[in-house]
Amino acid sequence: MEILYYAAGVIIMAFAIAVSIALHEVGHLVPAKLFGVRVPQYMIGFGKTIFSFRRGETEYGFKAIPLGGYISMIGMYPPAAHEKENTDASAEEDTSTEREKVTASAAAGTVAGRAASETAELTGDTAEPAEKHAVPQRQVRSGNTSLLASLSAAAREADAERIQPGDENRLFYKLPVYKRIIIMLGGPFMNLLIGVVCTAILICGFGLPTATNKVSSVSECVPTVSMNTDSITYEECSASSQPSPAKTAGLRAGDTVLAVNGTETSSWTAVSSAIRAAGTTPSEIKIMRDGREQTLTITPVQLVRPVVDEQTGQYARNEDGSFKTVSGGFVGISPTSELKPGNLSDVPPNVGHTLARIAGSMWSLPQRVWDLGVTLVTNGDRDANSPVSVVGVSRIAGEVASTDQIDRTSKEATLVSLVASMNLMLFAFNLIPLLPLEGGHVFGALWEATRRAFAKLTRREDPGPFDPIKLMPLTYVVAGAFILMSVILIAADIIKPIRLF
Repeated sequence: MEILYYAAGVIIMAFAIAVSIALHEVGHLVPAKLFGVRVPQYMIGFGKTIFSFRRGETEYGFKAIPLGGYISMIGMYPPAAHEKENTDASAEEDTSTEREKVTASAAAGTVAGRAASETAELTGDTAEPAEKHAVPQRQVRSGNTSLLASLSAAAREADAERIQPGDENRLFYKLPVYKRIIIMLGGPFMNLLIGVVCTAILICGFGLPTATNKVSSVSECVPTVSMNTDSITYEECSASSQPSPAKTAGLRAGDTVLAVNGTETSSWTAVSSAIRAAGTTPSEIKIMRDGREQTLTITPVQLVRPVVDEQTGQYARNEDGSFKTVSGGFVGISPTSELKPGNLSDVPPNVGHTLARIAGSMWSLPQRVWDLGVTLVTNGDRDANSPVSVVGVSRIAGEVASTDQIDRTSKEATLVSLVASMNLMLFAFNLIPLLPLEGGHVFGALWEATRRAFAKLTRREDPGPFDPIKLMPLTYVVAGAFILMSVILIAADIIKPIRLF
């Protein structure tokens, strides 16, 4: 039965991921069609097409590798400078519009998928027959024989073959800047919307985990913390370890702390504040145990502990790179967590806090992935806070669904929380101003608007539209880096998965 629950959790999360990807692409598709851009394809997944159908001018389908999705749009790239010159010289032939074509993938989900879509475009996997539309063939100039230059030229040539008569005014690059930005931000906006809706369901329907004044566990000893410039280690309790003050005083799991030194403690925040205020002075703790009130005497010990950054979830550091620490009273008890429903006004701050934490963690993502790769090679222990891939998220969902350590409501809340966090992560990640991510296209559109405004102000010649093809070498490098990161994360999630229970 446990295996069935595990499989159900994995399937549910895989379905949630697929829906998130599909809606992300809908966020691109709808405004693109509203603004008149021809969209030949809407695909979920990458690689070989396993199922597809056509509605109007767009092919909808699923591909073999369900790690992302994309839509293809006509006219992502403007014509090359030499092509434009040739067009101007032969304007009477009205072939310029047929030269101003290229298709790009508005990819979302995983970066690995983006690279796959680029490959599909270059190989002409979905190209319309050239003879059908009688599109003039363009020759790649032989002056530049570098691999990246050839790939860039091939991307431009591949799209030229897909242009149909009547597409002259349906090219993406010809849209006003604000319309292009709307199309590109449509995908991340859908992920944000999903994240907000799931967060609202979580807060208003289930409630957020809230620490209570009920004790969940008692530490066996006073922990010994070892810190260096690279790591923090908590040593395990041994026969020579100092017993924790809570254990010495006789506190047990299940006890409810009612007051500390006469100060009522109806929440865990009140309990911790009262203990810190007591310092190392012997204190009276009133508890409720088995329906009866008792008073225990406890003497906290002074303990230096590392500070955890609330936004990133990582250990905070000082300006010199050392770990930030705090000194305070320690008794050795942990609180019980309960779900307490909130209201809609709690949703925006919670989403904002999550996005701030995600943004903070993204700065250290390359280093964390590198450390994870080192862990795989050296067969070390994986950090519980290390990043995960969609495979890892699915495995966590399976573990949550199959465990008997939490109730059904907590399981459902955890799964909703995973979907919310995943979509908010996709939203923030896709806003990175690097191609092939949506943020890179938005940055390019804004750069175009800035250049044209400056040229108009200084009465200079219009510099023309932003040409993503000029950044194709950088795009391939970035995509390659993202693919490598994805491979490391997926491998780690298979070989050394994070376990919650």
